[in-house]
Amino acid sequence: MADRKTVEIHGLGSVSLEHSRRAKHINIRISPFRSVRVAVPYASSFKEAEEFVCSKKAWVKKHLEKIEQYERKYNENINKADYIDKAKEKTVLINRIKYLAGKYGFSYNRVFIRNQKTRWGSCSSKNNISLNIKLVRLPDDLIDYVILHELTHTLRRNHSKAFWKEFDKLVGNGRQMSSRLKSYGMELY
Repeated sequence: MADRKTVEIHGLGSVSLEHSRRAKHINIRISPFRSVRVAVPYASSFKEAEEFVCSKKAWVKKHLEKIEQYERKYNENINKADYIDKAKEKTVLINRIKYLAGKYGFSYNRVFIRNQKTRWGSCSSKNNISLNIKLVRLPDDLIDYVILHELTHTLRRNHSKAFWKEFDKLVGNGRQMSSRLKSYGMELY
């Protein structure tokens, strides 16, 4: 049985269906710069997944329009003169992660500063932390929020209750700050 299949759905275009051992239910994901992706549990068929996507067509179309608008804005603004001094800002972010890790007793392996389209940061299983250079455009408390979020992942690899409890000790109401951060997500280029 194939683990991946791409189907054309009228009004939506290409949709990628992928079997996933982690999926418990059919799950639709719409992300910038990617087609519609559907995680399909092995207990479900691709035909069932395609029917599910068709039943959610209005929802998918609505979100695709938002994503396409974001992609257009991103592509228009990528050439603007609002450049970040990468060398300077890398130093700022690296110094900030060193400071926060020392202050709160975290350890990490390496730090990478990248120009990412869809993520503010990530933490690998080897405790390597990647930060988006565009963090420098956020308010200071949200920069710290992202850095502390990734540092907390060095202890807790998921977003379980234990993660949020640990994280909230550092930032107060982490979920509320997450909502604030999301309000910046589609605006930064």
